[in-house]
Amino acid sequence: MSEQATESPMSRGEKRAETAVVRTQIPPSAHKEHATSIYMTSSFLFDNTEQARAIFANEQEGFIYSRYGNPNITEFVDKMCSLEGAEAGLALASGMSAVFSAVAGLLNSGDHVLASRSLFSSSHQILTRILPRWGITHTYADITRPDSWPSLIQSNTRLCIVETPSNPALDLIDLAWLGDICRANDILLLVDNVFATPINQKPMEYGADLVMHSATKYIDGQGRGIGGVLLGHEKLMEELTFFVRHSGPSMSPFNAWMFSKSLETLPLRMEKHSQNAHDLAAWLEESSEISWVKYPHLPSHPQYELALRQMKQGGGLVTFELQGGLEQGRRLLDALQMCSLTANLGDSRTIATHPASTTHSSLSEEERQAVGITPGLVRISTGLEHISDIIADIAQALHMSK
Repeated sequence: MSEQATESPMSRGEKRAETAVVRTQIPPSAHKEHATSIYMTSSFLFDNTEQARAIFANEQEGFIYSRYGNPNITEFVDKMCSLEGAEAGLALASGMSAVFSAVAGLLNSGDHVLASRSLFSSSHQILTRILPRWGITHTYADITRPDSWPSLIQSNTRLCIVETPSNPALDLIDLAWLGDICRANDILLLVDNVFATPINQKPMEYGADLVMHSATKYIDGQGRGIGGVLLGHEKLMEELTFFVRHSGPSMSPFNAWMFSKSLETLPLRMEKHSQNAHDLAAWLEESSEISWVKYPHLPSHPQYELALRQMKQGGGLVTFELQGGLEQGRRLLDALQMCSLTANLGDSRTIATHPASTTHSSLSEEERQAVGITPGLVRISTGLEHISDIIADIAQALHMSK
């Protein structure tokens, strides 16, 4: 069954992201609606038994069942493929279902995974607690010691998983360098591109075979829905499509419609997120109460040159270390008046997080230190408010938390 129901502007030679995300759209119905309708249906009708047979046999385009495909999901995936330069993709129930589907759909018992130690905490749980049940092993590589990575490759290494910039330390991996290593060793490269988004970074241009997103973050941009995306080369996606269709982590038509509409403003939002984050980071560097600040497009970032080469903009995340450690971090967040305290990022509203006591609290202190999560580290997901108001709230919180 073919699910390609959209007419992508990319096929007509329009290569600008701003055009692709606005003009990629499924054809209107007989009512000729300008905005895409929501196809909230579990199944689709066939004209006759011959048509049903042909669609099931992939001889004719059409939809069967929303777990297999849905017009809203097709439109959303086509937009994401245009943005990332991917051949095919899948929309899934969450970002973590995207991670799990990639590893469970491609790996076999006896395979080995090389992974950056700086991964989202739930990805750590998949590698350390779930995959070992099926005889799949892993080795962690230190993001700050790229020279050690080649020696960690084993004869059964099948997949390499990284995120760049990392969560929450904002360390970077040279994707061109890593892509060359993976190709030379016949290893599939999966890149978590959530923090950068395809507006600021396109991993497949550097050799990635697969790219994943938590659509919950910047793709939605307003903290409304949960979703995930897997994108990549057509052959790999065929294998993953089989796994996803039969294991069932499909995205709902409503969420796909919502995310697709959100993509129309993603380029504009990322420009504002990135500018606000840059200005906030520059202001924080001047504060005597901050030990250090990390932002990819700030000259003080240890991988500043790589960030300029690999990322169009620095993104919307800023991290900094408070003098005073764990308790000072908690006091600061409790003193905020405008910024939100919630377990999310990429929202239109600025969000403050203390990873050591929340998102990464399941890791041991040694594990947190290994990925740059110090007791006083604070992560700011810079929103779309006026930068002066964001700075004013953090300034008063710094003063009140002394």
